[in-house]
Amino acid sequence: MELTEVLGSPVVQAPMAGGGSTPELVAAVSEAGGFGFLAAGYKTAAAMRAEIERTRQATSRPFGMNLFLPSHDPVDDAALAAYRERLAPEAALLGVEPGTAADRGDGWDAKVADLLADPVAVVSFTFGCPSAEVLRDFQAAGTLTIVTVTSVDEARTATAAGADVLCVQGSEAGGHSGAFTNAAADAANTPLRTLLAEVRLSTELPLIAAGGLADGGDIAETLLLGASAAQLGTVFVACPESGASAVHKAALTDPRFTATAMTRAFSGRPARGLVNRFLTEHSGHAPAAYPDVHYLTAPLRKAAAARGDAGLVNLWAGESYRRAEPGVPAAEIVARLLRGATPAQ
Repeated sequence: MELTEVLGSPVVQAPMAGGGSTPELVAAVSEAGGFGFLAAGYKTAAAMRAEIERTRQATSRPFGMNLFLPSHDPVDDAALAAYRERLAPEAALLGVEPGTAADRGDGWDAKVADLLADPVAVVSFTFGCPSAEVLRDFQAAGTLTIVTVTSVDEARTATAAGADVLCVQGSEAGGHSGAFTNAAADAANTPLRTLLAEVRLSTELPLIAAGGLADGGDIAETLLLGASAAQLGTVFVACPESGASAVHKAALTDPRFTATAMTRAFSGRPARGLVNRFLTEHSGHAPAAYPDVHYLTAPLRKAAAARGDAGLVNLWAGESYRRAEPGVPAAEIVARLLRGATPAQ
């Protein structure tokens, strides 16, 4: 199965868990000639299926679903308890309690079973590589499989397991590092263009480039470096069809936010976001406990977003965030990207 035949475009809208990837966004991207991705992270299998059906009602074009692999990283319960205590005053000011632990497996088995029973065109994986058996099952169902990698070692592992495609995520990417383990995420600091060249030498699989890409020129450059397509997230965060909060969208052009940084403060796993008060004050204290910290901070983040307080919300953004344009529809973004990615004849 050829990647270009399935995607039909060099423009891939990144799956954005936590609300960013809506059926409306995915349908708009796919209808405009890009390839849209839903995100199953933090949802039940039933909620995932409902979004698939809504997307199918809005477009007849193919789209993808992203799954998080279960977390098997060890957790220091004492460190987690200490972080909860540290955040208690923040929670009290917001009128909420810190959250409690939930399923560390993110409903993996139920989601895999659902997608095998009623497949979508593409399934991508983040935070690890599925077993060879799971990859074969998806391929037998007619689904193209993509594994997110952040190093040459991960690329080799995914290649050996039988993945169809690798999504090569550079250090510039917004949101979570897709590294296979929490420890590997700490070491995933290779810029996209360097990593893309290294991975290109280690595998013959098709590659999708991801990390800090914002316009057609960026896409054209990655295609010249050996990628078959480019995945972009931050440029779609601010569009009307995105499910990102209003405070998140506004922050992308707010002059108060002048940089991005990696942090565990919101989720317990390294992720890139705009530097705000919460990131600055708590990054050095958050334990490597994913998704435990995610669930712990969830009530605080929700309450802060409702109040419009950008200082306490996870403002995921790639290094190219200043090139995002709030209010521009997804279809127009895709059209601009496709024009810019195609060399003038």
